[in-house]
Amino acid sequence: MKKIVFLTGTRADFGKLKSLMSISQNSSEFEVHIFVTGMHMNSLYGSTVNEVIRAGFKNIYKYINHNSGETMDRTLAKTIEGFSQYISHIKPDLIVVHGDRVEALAGAIVGSLNNILVAHIEGGEVSGTIDELIRHSVSKMSHIHLVANIEARKRLIQLGEFKKSIFIIGSPDLDLMNEENLPDFNLAKSYYDIPFNSFALAMFHPITTEYNKIKTYAKCFVDALIKSDQNYILIYPNNDLGSQEVLEEIKRLEPLDRIKIFPSLRFEYFLRFLKESLYIIGNSSAGIREAPFYGVPTIDIGSRQNNRAKLVSIFNCSYEINDILEATGKALLYKTKAKVNNKADFHFGDGRSDKLFLELLQSKELWQISHQKEFQEIK
Repeated sequence: MKKIVFLTGTRADFGKLKSLMSISQNSSEFEVHIFVTGMHMNSLYGSTVNEVIRAGFKNIYKYINHNSGETMDRTLAKTIEGFSQYISHIKPDLIVVHGDRVEALAGAIVGSLNNILVAHIEGGEVSGTIDELIRHSVSKMSHIHLVANIEARKRLIQLGEFKKSIFIIGSPDLDLMNEENLPDFNLAKSYYDIPFNSFALAMFHPITTEYNKIKTYAKCFVDALIKSDQNYILIYPNNDLGSQEVLEEIKRLEPLDRIKIFPSLRFEYFLRFLKESLYIIGNSSAGIREAPFYGVPTIDIGSRQNNRAKLVSIFNCSYEINDILEATGKALLYKTKAKVNNKADFHFGDGRSDKLFLELLQSKELWQISHQKEFQEIK
């Protein structure tokens, strides 16, 4: 029986990995373990490790890898140390990591240096911030690439990755986005005590490479929410450098009854609110990935999602308050509310990543991929 370890450090990557964890855990061919760390272990962000536990997963190992205000390099070092000790005990056949966080980088480093196959979910994508640097670094330390689309595959080939190690499976969070997987809207509203039917979602994350401006950016974002006179469900930023500055500005919104603020939301509940929202505003990748799936417009502020998919439902703007409000007006005029079915317009799969993942796990092809990586020249 093959032993697989999934590493999750945030509410976001858990949403990406959840369907893959479930389908592999439910197979008698694999023994699944989950290493939970990062934001999951932080009470400020809602202790989302409990969401992993409530989902019914087994063999969960919890590890605290950072303290408040700690720099990314120290968090990386602590995660490497903790994960290295963990895998020396578990001795997995495969480590699965996602995306562009330092936890994923730690998992890829530990796996590759211990001669364990590493599979990276959603490599080969671009954004233009520090996230992109980390994402490409994870790809170079990984042996298997499970990408969202053909564009990502092409970029990994440019990075010198072996074509036969790259598999297009789409974006796994789409597996959970179909209506039958979501809670009832009224149930979701009751669960989180949401008093309004009409609202938008708001999430604003710090940009670590622009830390010296984050206070100004966060102030403009909060001022725009106040001036827009809209109802909002606002979710805390991630815990990167600059998050405290964002949280300080968010405090100004607490007296407003039309804005409900949460450290985190359970993923399926978040998807339900997203599906019902007028638009999503901020700089979260949810505005690039999940929102277009539901036909919900996105107000994408600033540079964090630079170079990501440019769809007609995404309205990019600067950090200036008037620009944000102008983009809000455009989003409200955007009428399409149907799921995007045209693959030429939507680039992240069709909601069956879990099945493609299981087929790969069951194939000889995946397990025969060499642990010894070689740079592949483009011919």
